[in-house]
Amino acid sequence: MFRATLKSLLARKVRLILSGLAVVLGVMFVSGAFVLTDTLGRSFDAIFADAYEGIDVNVAAKPKVALGETEGEQVSPPFPAATLDTVKAVPGVAEATGVVAADGARMIGSNGKVVTSFGPPQLGENWTGESDLVQLREGRGPQADDEIVINKALATAGKVKVGDRVGVLTLEPKREFTIVGVFGYSGDRDSIGGANEIMFTTPTAQKLMLGAPDTYNSVSIKAADGVSDESLRDAVAAAVGGGYEVKTGEQLSADAAAGLKEALTFFNRILLGFAAVALLVGTFLILNTFSIIVAQRTRELALMRAIGASGKQIIGSVVLEAIAVGLIASVLGLGAGIGIGALLAYLFSTFAGGLTLAGLGVPASAVIGAFAVGLIITVVAALLPALRASRIPPIAAMQDVATPDRPLTKITIAGGVVTAIGAALLALGLTGNAGDNTLVTILGGVLFAFIGVALLTPLISRPVVSLLGAIFAWSVPGKLGRLNSGRNPRRTAITAAALMVGIALVTGVTVILDSAKSSISGLAQDTIKAELVIAGVQSGPRPPSFDPAVLEKAAAIPGVRLVDGEYGDMALVGGERTWVAASSEVASLRQIFGATPTAGDIDRLAPDQMLVSSDTAKSRGLSVGSQVPVQLARGEARTYTVSGIYASSQLTNPVVLPPAAARDFSIPQPIQGFIQLAPGTSVASVQPQVEALLADSPEVSVADRDAFIEQQAGQLDGLLTMIQILLALAIVIAVLGIINTLALSVLERTRELGLLRAIGLRRAQTMRMITVEAVVISVFGALLGVAVGSGLGAAVVEALKDEGITDLVLPWDQMGVMLGLAAIVGVIAAVLPAVRAARINVLGAIAHD
Repeated sequence: MFRATLKSLLARKVRLILSGLAVVLGVMFVSGAFVLTDTLGRSFDAIFADAYEGIDVNVAAKPKVALGETEGEQVSPPFPAATLDTVKAVPGVAEATGVVAADGARMIGSNGKVVTSFGPPQLGENWTGESDLVQLREGRGPQADDEIVINKALATAGKVKVGDRVGVLTLEPKREFTIVGVFGYSGDRDSIGGANEIMFTTPTAQKLMLGAPDTYNSVSIKAADGVSDESLRDAVAAAVGGGYEVKTGEQLSADAAAGLKEALTFFNRILLGFAAVALLVGTFLILNTFSIIVAQRTRELALMRAIGASGKQIIGSVVLEAIAVGLIASVLGLGAGIGIGALLAYLFSTFAGGLTLAGLGVPASAVIGAFAVGLIITVVAALLPALRASRIPPIAAMQDVATPDRPLTKITIAGGVVTAIGAALLALGLTGNAGDNTLVTILGGVLFAFIGVALLTPLISRPVVSLLGAIFAWSVPGKLGRLNSGRNPRRTAITAAALMVGIALVTGVTVILDSAKSSISGLAQDTIKAELVIAGVQSGPRPPSFDPAVLEKAAAIPGVRLVDGEYGDMALVGGERTWVAASSEVASLRQIFGATPTAGDIDRLAPDQMLVSSDTAKSRGLSVGSQVPVQLARGEARTYTVSGIYASSQLTNPVVLPPAAARDFSIPQPIQGFIQLAPGTSVASVQPQVEALLADSPEVSVADRDAFIEQQAGQLDGLLTMIQILLALAIVIAVLGIINTLALSVLERTRELGLLRAIGLRRAQTMRMITVEAVVISVFGALLGVAVGSGLGAAVVEALKDEGITDLVLPWDQMGVMLGLAAIVGVIAAVLPAVRAARINVLGAIAHD
């Protein structure tokens, strides 16, 4: 039986290779995700090991507000210089250096624009001299308050050199500095982890980066000979007290790398999610392939049964073929995944500003995942055809008929049940009743919905395919292609279902994001009563900001009625992490954003008062007069009194603090500005004057309200494009499925095609017949995808109404494009099978058994 299976496998190399390609692509994503995260993880380990190599122990004040990896750079609060003296006096300390290092030093390059890093921090530090790690490449260290040194990576990106005069943005507005030196790192590196670094004199760094003189935000310590890092850490911790974090250099390195690895885990899950989609589509393809192969081998398998093969042996034969395909596909997928992982790691390092990559590694998880996924998916997809093969009666060996059409009753009932389960899971997850398992419940609902629709597809395939085929029924090839596409509803349904999954996901995501864009735009149009907006596009963890003086100067422009600067940060409000805002003009909450008071006064704030939204007041049991402690990123905790409550909306913050509170924010500068004009004043007369005021704030610009809203809503377009590109893989696999189905169908109908050719069907007509069949199947799959995707997208939008997505937008133009592309895909998929059908030898085909 084994030899017979091997010969059967070798006789069907092409068709099994086509089905194996689906597994290759899915496994490629799985193994590539693990290779990427392993390579980047080891790269981060190496980077931070180097960065803290010369530090035995480090002292830093505990953050007042802890931030997640996706919420920006953690602010390490400053502490008095006296702490440095305390550390120096600890026995076992050989050397202690006060360090100033904070994100937010942005240099203006030679082109007049801020040099961005797209992820890595832009550090402002104090120059403490050369070391084993830091080495000057050119010039000298800074000595005067207007002198800086920068790392080589920043010099290259900004196209500047020693002697150039450049602008630098910090906690304070733009200041001019002279570059007196360029430094690099040991190992001929231009940066550590792609960070841009600017180093000032210590007093200047303290003022510009920490906002206070005679302060530091960390102390680097070297241990005396014979003193262990751990014992010195414990001694220093006892000396400085509980308000500080004291760690060894090894701990510091591990913690820093762990934070970035946590962010990588999220990215890894995204890649694995797309791999799951690819494998789901691939399952349809493999199922179809083995179903057709079993149908074509009916007589062969029946003969095996007739000469003594048992049902278990027949199942083993088909499963063995599946294992062979899975093994080969897993090996190829693993190889492709290693290549993809290496490519993505390279692109990540380039995008991150020259991240030095560790050597490419293949972790055990990549190998295990590749073979586990490849084998499991292939074997599971082949089980149903294998069971069907085992039930072929020996008498079938004496019949010409392969396998008769079977009733659709059971599969229809199963499809209805599975679809109902999917709908129930989606309803449970989207209505927020799944607790901590919301995401898993929604994903499970989507999976069951897809499988259920796929099971129901045979029921509707024949009438829908017949209707679609009527478009081509004006010619004999068109009529034949129409009949062929509907003659086997199960096969057509499985082939179309593979395409349905990819197009449904693309359509669903497009519906959700387009609805979100429309809702955000509509809400902003109705709510924001400002003709001009000052803002920038955020390209890293830190949002663009501008000089607060611009607000006062803009308010003095003739025709300007009201100017508001918006500050924002994460804070601890009543012990809970909450986004807070501060407005330079508190009255703007009502006059510009249309907030309506529900209690108290929301037009003014004393220095010890705060405003809260109605949702926040309700969830925390607050009312006018309530006392609430607030801890900001800088300074000490303060207690504020609630003086007003305003109706919540999607454009208002949960908590508004007085303008003076902004000096203790992570970014004590406005990140947005809103300008309301007096009646009769034109935007064109005011906008150029505001632009002139922003000359020293190149990160931001001023735009009219419509342009600002379009810019903010347009940020979703990048996300949509990325998702569409990744989901295109599922559509590619579906195209392979159509090619495979047609190719196997041509083989199955060899005798039929020979008879058609014998009675006068020309080669060109044969090719048109196969093409019509392919186009009908692909357009049918696209129609299913558009319908299912629109339904799922509409359900999600309905569930998100309370989150502000109130408009349902169906992308009719994109749906039309998808249907048109599906027709083109059908034509492309038909090329090889059609050519093969046209080249069939007529006499040989008639004699084919």
